[in-house]
Amino acid sequence: MRELFESTIERLLADLVTPELIRHCEAGHWPADLWAALESSGFAVAAAPEHLGGAGASWEDLYGVVKAAGRHNLPLPLPETMFANWLLGQCGIEARNEPLGISMLSTLSLNHAAKGAFFDAPWVAPAETLVTGTLCDVPWGRDVEHVVALVPGERTTLILLSRRDAEVSTKQNTAGEPRDDLSFKNTTPIAIADVPADWPDDVIWWGGAMLRTAQMAGALETTLDLSTRYATERVQFGKPISAFQAIQHQLAQMAQHTGSALVSAEAAFAESGSQLAAWQIAAAKVCGAEAAGAVAAMAHAVHGAIGFTHEHALQLGTRRLWAWRSEFGNQGHWTQRLGRAVAQGGSASLWPAVTSGRLAALSST
Repeated sequence: MRELFESTIERLLADLVTPELIRHCEAGHWPADLWAALESSGFAVAAAPEHLGGAGASWEDLYGVVKAAGRHNLPLPLPETMFANWLLGQCGIEARNEPLGISMLSTLSLNHAAKGAFFDAPWVAPAETLVTGTLCDVPWGRDVEHVVALVPGERTTLILLSRRDAEVSTKQNTAGEPRDDLSFKNTTPIAIADVPADWPDDVIWWGGAMLRTAQMAGALETTLDLSTRYATERVQFGKPISAFQAIQHQLAQMAQHTGSALVSAEAAFAESGSQLAAWQIAAAKVCGAEAAGAVAAMAHAVHGAIGFTHEHALQLGTRRLWAWRSEFGNQGHWTQRLGRAVAQGGSASLWPAVTSGRLAALSST
């Protein structure tokens, strides 16, 4: 299944995602034709169980899809929609083949009538179940149809809200991608369910970080390819600049960082199932964020001033690397979480954690 997914998404994005389209989207355009093609492909619902309208694909199967989204600078919330449908499916709610949003930060609360209620199955919320608060930095919040969010309480609750019920405050990240705030006031959810008891309260934060590791890995591949090609073609003092030792050293370092990010991101996806792999995701986010900063800087050094120009494709990827490395927790955030978890487990837990890929204290710190 993985090979089929990867070959299909590569053909689709290679044909339809162009630098001109990306620049048009950064100016505020929603590429309806591109999204329609993604809907027809079934990738949006691929992570949901088959009996709930999905394909039952594992995160290992879908790693290549998310990486391709990063490699091609896909100007659509496909990774977020895939993860939102996974969340819905794990809670027994039917998948939705439409653009969905998730939030990096949330201040939502349920009214007192619904707080503390445990739900044996998802249900359509009655009129007295009301939600108030703000979902911050929702990717493409202005364009998604619905948004999936978590509300903390005696037991964490998953809710599905209509974007049309929200007051939207539009914003963008460094890459020009929408990161909007959605504010709700006394809004009735479309659906509601208790999350699995073994999920961390911030499972959206973990899932979002996992998505960004694969997207950064893809963007790093493209950045390295562009830099290698440019160094081979650009002639200075009668020979390609790739012949100079300083450039060779930079390209070698870029390849090293890219390889580390690729391996760690793939491990995070491969080890994640009904529960997300906390240790691997945290480590991959640290590796990816470190690589993003180093590779972007060296790529622009190799290209010189031309890499910063609006017409050149390099800055389309490096601006996303700068943005994605900080979303759902930056390098410092995940380094500290790893460090605190190791310290809490004690010295005897470190090597078993490295070899098993599990650290009990990590997901709760």
